[in-house]
Amino acid sequence: MGPGPIELALSMAEIFDQLEIPYALGGSLASSIVGEPRSTVDIDIAILLGDGDIERLLTEVSSTFYVPHQAAKRAAEEHQSFNIIHEAASFKVDLFVLGTGRLDTAQIDRRVRFELQTDPPASLWVTSPEDQVLRKLEWFRHGGGVSDKQWRDVVAILRANEGRLDLVYLQGQANALDLNDLLDQAAIDSRSASGN
Repeated sequence: MGPGPIELALSMAEIFDQLEIPYALGGSLASSIVGEPRSTVDIDIAILLGDGDIERLLTEVSSTFYVPHQAAKRAAEEHQSFNIIHEAASFKVDLFVLGTGRLDTAQIDRRVRFELQTDPPASLWVTSPEDQVLRKLEWFRHGGGVSDKQWRDVVAILRANEGRLDLVYLQGQANALDLNDLLDQAAIDSRSASGN
Protein backbone atom coordinates (compact mmCIF):
# COMPACT_ATOMS: atom_id res chain seq x y z
CA MET A 1 0.00 0.00 0.00
CA GLY A 2 1.36 3.41 -0.98
CA PRO A 3 1.30 6.78 0.80
CA GLY A 4 -1.89 8.71 1.57
CA PRO A 5 -2.59 12.23 0.24
CA ILE A 6 -0.76 14.10 3.03
CA GLU A 7 2.28 11.82 2.85
CA LEU A 8 2.35 12.13 -0.91
CA ALA A 9 2.06 15.93 -0.76
CA LEU A 10 4.94 16.01 1.74
CA SER A 11 7.11 13.81 -0.46
CA MET A 12 6.40 16.09 -3.43
CA ALA A 13 7.27 19.10 -1.25
CA GLU A 14 10.64 17.48 -0.44
CA ILE A 15 11.33 17.02 -4.14
CA PHE A 16 10.47 20.64 -4.95
CA ASP A 17 12.58 21.91 -2.06
CA GLN A 18 15.49 19.74 -3.16
CA LEU A 19 15.22 20.98 -6.76
CA GLU A 20 14.66 24.57 -5.56
CA ILE A 21 11.39 24.79 -7.47
CA PRO A 22 8.95 27.22 -5.79
CA TYR A 23 5.61 25.53 -5.11
CA ALA A 24 2.40 25.92 -3.13
CA LEU A 25 -0.12 23.26 -2.25
CA GLY A 26 -3.59 24.30 -3.40
CA GLY A 27 -6.95 22.73 -4.12
CA SER A 28 -9.03 20.64 -1.75
CA LEU A 29 -6.12 19.38 0.34
CA ALA A 30 -4.93 22.93 1.01
CA SER A 31 -8.43 24.14 1.83
CA SER A 32 -8.72 21.23 4.29
CA ILE A 33 -5.54 22.46 5.98
CA VAL A 34 -6.61 26.11 6.28
CA GLY A 35 -10.39 25.62 6.33
CA GLU A 36 -12.47 22.62 7.35
CA PRO A 37 -10.84 19.18 7.20
CA ARG A 38 -12.64 16.87 4.82
CA SER A 39 -11.94 13.62 3.10
CA THR A 40 -10.14 14.29 -0.16
CA VAL A 41 -7.69 12.65 -2.50
CA ASP A 42 -7.10 15.75 -4.63
CA ILE A 43 -3.46 16.79 -4.61
CA ASP A 44 -3.09 20.07 -6.50
CA ILE A 45 0.28 21.81 -6.47
CA ALA A 46 1.16 25.09 -8.17
CA ILE A 47 4.77 25.25 -9.36
CA LEU A 48 6.96 27.99 -10.78
CA LEU A 49 9.38 26.57 -13.32
CA GLY A 50 12.60 28.11 -14.59
CA ASP A 51 14.80 27.04 -17.48
CA GLY A 52 15.56 23.33 -17.33
CA ASP A 53 13.34 22.72 -14.28
CA ILE A 54 10.82 20.53 -16.10
CA GLU A 55 13.53 18.10 -17.23
CA ARG A 56 15.01 17.88 -13.72
CA LEU A 57 11.57 17.41 -12.19
CA LEU A 58 10.53 14.66 -14.63
CA THR A 59 13.81 12.82 -14.08
CA GLU A 60 13.31 12.98 -10.30
CA VAL A 61 9.72 11.69 -10.23
CA SER A 62 9.89 9.11 -13.03
CA SER A 63 11.02 6.29 -10.74
CA THR A 64 7.82 6.34 -8.65
CA PHE A 65 5.27 8.11 -10.85
CA TYR A 66 3.72 7.48 -14.21
CA VAL A 67 4.67 10.65 -16.10
CA PRO A 68 3.25 11.74 -19.48
CA HIS A 69 6.50 13.42 -20.58
CA GLN A 70 5.20 15.16 -23.71
CA ALA A 71 2.10 16.53 -21.95
CA ALA A 72 4.27 17.73 -19.06
CA LYS A 73 6.71 19.53 -21.35
CA ARG A 74 3.87 21.14 -23.27
CA ALA A 75 2.22 22.26 -20.01
CA ALA A 76 5.52 23.77 -18.88
CA GLU A 77 5.81 25.77 -22.11
CA GLU A 78 2.18 26.92 -22.09
CA HIS A 79 1.73 27.46 -18.32
CA GLN A 80 -0.97 24.81 -18.13
CA SER A 81 -1.49 21.81 -15.88
CA PHE A 82 -0.46 18.19 -16.15
CA ASN A 83 -0.75 15.22 -13.84
CA ILE A 84 1.49 12.47 -12.62
CA ILE A 85 0.26 9.27 -10.98
CA HIS A 86 1.96 7.59 -8.04
CA GLU A 87 2.24 3.98 -9.21
CA ALA A 88 2.08 2.29 -5.79
CA ALA A 89 -0.72 4.44 -4.34
CA SER A 90 -2.58 5.14 -7.62
CA PHE A 91 -2.96 8.75 -6.46
CA LYS A 92 -2.96 11.51 -9.04
CA VAL A 93 -1.02 14.70 -8.43
CA ASP A 94 -2.10 17.68 -10.53
CA LEU A 95 0.73 20.13 -11.19
CA PHE A 96 -0.25 23.64 -12.27
CA VAL A 97 2.56 25.51 -14.02
CA LEU A 98 2.23 29.13 -12.99
CA GLY A 99 2.60 32.07 -15.33
CA THR A 100 2.79 35.78 -14.61
CA GLY A 101 -0.87 36.54 -13.93
CA ARG A 102 -2.05 38.33 -10.80
CA LEU A 103 -3.14 35.19 -8.94
CA ASP A 104 -0.21 33.12 -10.20
CA THR A 105 2.33 35.60 -8.85
CA ALA A 106 0.51 35.98 -5.53
CA GLN A 107 0.21 32.24 -5.06
CA ILE A 108 3.98 31.96 -4.65
CA ASP A 109 4.73 35.39 -3.17
CA ARG A 110 2.14 35.01 -0.40
CA ARG A 111 2.35 31.26 0.28
CA VAL A 112 2.48 30.16 3.92
CA ARG A 113 4.68 27.47 5.49
CA PHE A 114 2.37 25.13 7.43
CA GLU A 115 3.51 22.76 10.16
CA LEU A 116 1.58 19.50 9.95
CA GLN A 117 0.85 17.26 12.93
CA THR A 118 2.51 14.24 11.36
CA ASP A 119 4.93 11.76 12.94
CA PRO A 120 7.59 13.01 12.64
CA PRO A 121 6.38 16.63 12.30
CA ALA A 122 6.75 18.04 8.81
CA SER A 123 5.95 21.24 6.94
CA LEU A 124 5.17 22.38 3.43
CA TRP A 125 4.24 25.54 1.54
CA VAL A 126 0.49 26.11 1.20
CA THR A 127 -1.38 28.75 -0.78
CA SER A 128 -2.46 31.53 1.61
CA PRO A 129 -6.11 31.44 2.74
CA GLU A 130 -6.81 34.72 0.90
CA ASP A 131 -5.38 33.41 -2.36
CA GLN A 132 -7.20 30.10 -1.97
CA VAL A 133 -10.46 32.04 -1.67
CA LEU A 134 -9.66 34.10 -4.77
CA ARG A 135 -8.56 31.08 -6.82
CA LYS A 136 -11.62 29.07 -5.84
CA LEU A 137 -13.94 31.98 -6.61
CA GLU A 138 -12.27 32.26 -10.01
CA TRP A 139 -12.76 28.53 -10.65
CA PHE A 140 -16.34 28.81 -9.41
CA ARG A 141 -17.06 31.61 -11.89
CA HIS A 142 -15.27 29.88 -14.80
CA GLY A 143 -17.26 26.73 -14.05
CA GLY A 144 -20.53 28.59 -14.52
CA GLY A 145 -21.14 29.24 -10.81
CA VAL A 146 -22.46 25.75 -10.12
CA SER A 147 -19.69 23.97 -8.17
CA ASP A 148 -20.99 23.30 -4.66
CA LYS A 149 -17.57 21.92 -3.71
CA GLN A 150 -15.70 25.13 -4.61
CA TRP A 151 -18.32 27.28 -2.90
CA ARG A 152 -18.29 25.17 0.29
CA ASP A 153 -14.49 25.40 0.39
CA VAL A 154 -14.60 29.20 0.07
CA VAL A 155 -17.19 29.57 2.83
CA ALA A 156 -15.27 27.15 5.09
CA ILE A 157 -11.99 29.03 4.60
CA LEU A 158 -13.64 32.38 5.35
CA ARG A 159 -15.33 30.96 8.46
CA ALA A 160 -12.25 29.12 9.79
CA ASN A 161 -10.01 32.18 9.31
CA GLU A 162 -12.40 34.87 10.53
CA GLY A 163 -10.47 37.74 12.08
CA ARG A 164 -7.15 36.55 10.62
CA LEU A 165 -7.60 37.32 6.92
CA ASP A 166 -6.01 40.32 5.20
CA LEU A 167 -9.32 41.82 4.13
CA VAL A 168 -7.75 44.84 2.42
CA TYR A 169 -5.73 42.52 0.16
CA LEU A 170 -8.63 40.11 -0.35
CA GLN A 171 -11.14 42.81 -1.30
CA GLY A 172 -8.64 44.69 -3.46
CA GLN A 173 -7.72 41.58 -5.43
CA ALA A 174 -11.36 40.51 -5.73
CA ASN A 175 -12.19 43.94 -7.13
CA ALA A 176 -9.30 43.79 -9.63
CA LEU A 177 -10.37 40.30 -10.72
CA ASP A 178 -14.07 41.21 -10.88
CA LEU A 179 -14.87 38.70 -8.15
CA ASN A 180 -16.19 41.17 -5.55
CA ASP A 181 -19.84 40.12 -5.99
CA LEU A 182 -18.94 36.49 -5.30
CA LEU A 183 -16.70 37.41 -2.37
CA ASP A 184 -19.49 39.50 -0.83
CA GLN A 185 -21.96 36.61 -1.14
CA ALA A 186 -19.42 34.12 0.26
CA ALA A 187 -18.84 36.43 3.24
CA ILE A 188 -22.62 36.56 3.87
CA ASP A 189 -22.84 32.74 3.64
CA SER A 190 -19.86 32.40 5.99
CA ARG A 191 -21.43 34.63 8.64
CA SER A 192 -24.74 32.81 8.24
CA ALA A 193 -23.03 29.40 8.62
CA SER A 194 -21.28 30.50 11.82
CA GLY A 195 -24.47 31.96 13.26
CA ASN A 196 -23.31 35.62 13.19
